[in-house]
Amino acid sequence: MLERVAAAMRQARGALRVEFSKLHRAMLATVRTDAVCRRLMTVPGVGALIAITFTSGVDDPGRFPRSKDVGAHFGLTPRKDHSGETDITGAVSRVGDVMVRTALYEGAHILLTRAVRFSALKRWALEVTKRRGMKRAKVALARKLAVMLHRMWVDGTSFRRGRERALA
Repeated sequence: MLERVAAAMRQARGALRVEFSKLHRAMLATVRTDAVCRRLMTVPGVGALIAITFTSGVDDPGRFPRSKDVGAHFGLTPRKDHSGETDITGAVSRVGDVMVRTALYEGAHILLTRAVRFSALKRWALEVTKRRGMKRAKVALARKLAVMLHRMWVDGTSFRRGRERALA
């Protein structure tokens, strides 16, 4: 009985892998033909999935008058609770699109932990890590990535590595 169950599970897993690979290839084909996604992928830590998730979440970059509003739109700003004399700054507000927020957080995680080439963006995030800790640095970097990706989309520029000033 156990062998039949395991064989059925292996067969189901194989079917899921085939369907996943089809979807993954379709997503990569979409990203290859989209100039905006290719430009956003010049940022370290931003791959095809993060670029296409961000562009689909923002949809029209003209919706945001300032690039700084994008991070707040996806819930990457601290939640504020205040009443009378108390003013409590909490965790992220968690408003907006969960998928985009998760993708930006994953991009920040990849940039901090896996990116081999160094950049001014990574240096900034490591300084935040020293002051505030890794979790808050990842959220701050995710917010900064959202702002940078939006600005790059609006301006039509690519990411430049090195000592130049990181976009704020």
